[in-house]
Amino acid sequence: MKRTITHLADGRELIYFDRRDDADRSAIDRRRLDPRPPASELRYDPLTEEWIAIAGHRQTRTFLPTGGTAECPLCPSSDERATEIPSYDYDVVVFENRFPSFSGNFGTYEPVGGLSEVRPGVGRCEVVCFTSDHDSSFSALSDEQVVLVMEAWADRTAELSGIEGVEQVFCFENRGAEIGITIAHPHGQIYAYPYVTPRTKLQLGAAERYKGPGNLFADVLAAERAEGTRVVASNELWTAFVPAAARWPFEVHIYPHRQVPDLAALTDAERAAFAPLYTSVLRAFDGLFGIVMPYISAWHQAPVRTGRDLAYLHLELFSIRRAPNKLKYLAGSESAMGAFVNDVRPEEAARMIRSQIDH
Repeated sequence: MKRTITHLADGRELIYFDRRDDADRSAIDRRRLDPRPPASELRYDPLTEEWIAIAGHRQTRTFLPTGGTAECPLCPSSDERATEIPSYDYDVVVFENRFPSFSGNFGTYEPVGGLSEVRPGVGRCEVVCFTSDHDSSFSALSDEQVVLVMEAWADRTAELSGIEGVEQVFCFENRGAEIGITIAHPHGQIYAYPYVTPRTKLQLGAAERYKGPGNLFADVLAAERAEGTRVVASNELWTAFVPAAARWPFEVHIYPHRQVPDLAALTDAERAAFAPLYTSVLRAFDGLFGIVMPYISAWHQAPVRTGRDLAYLHLELFSIRRAPNKLKYLAGSESAMGAFVNDVRPEEAARMIRSQIDH
């Protein structure tokens, strides 16, 4: 892999990840861009003990450009048009988000009264372009391309974890208009948070309190592999299964068989083995109803400084589609109370997904 760092017209960092050592990445950003916005402000909710990012500048971010490749900011640049990627081609690209939820570009942060503490939204947000092909998808990537994306994720996890104030690094992909994407080009994002996220705190708290024979995550994996009903795909290094208490109509968790804290800790063999298994699950999702399946794909990694001995890297993939023409909306119980009600039995979901992989 060749790694090339350059900068965009407003000073944001951009990194090319190439399979070829002779890739030319000397192109410069020809645009005139507005100054970068200040970082969001964080406000503390004393009732839930959670931090909320207030990022008003994100209201102006790009929203569903309609001209395909002619307007897409994530396609390669051309003689006629300059985009976020200065080069005329690329394999995988990572760059700082133009409209970040967290950054190191601080502004002024005034007290807001009440019991809410205010502090700068320190951190970093990056965009990961999986391919230069606007009309492709992650499920269509070659195994070699998936491994390159994983190398980019691992590189960014390691580097972002070293930023002062960053407590957790989150790599994820949103796919589909139903999920709320704002750009259709195949891409994901990376958030470097200035706190440990609520979901991670819950999971690590459960792992710390667990009285079983081993690590909680490892024991969940072992139990699912032994029971087998909800396993949808596996190989010698990874297993994909529908969790017994799935929240979403179609939800798959993918675990490596070895406990590691984050993506940077995976071996070359583990990255290679992940690629075909993951894309087969994604294609199975699309095959369920014969239409593009909206999904969120979320890597759960250990925090930077706490709980690393308890954490277990895994990916959680889920869709809000519950039938060909029906979506799972987070209405009263889920949104107001955080109490999920799933419309599809996890065993039936596993059977349906497994049939598409077998097919």
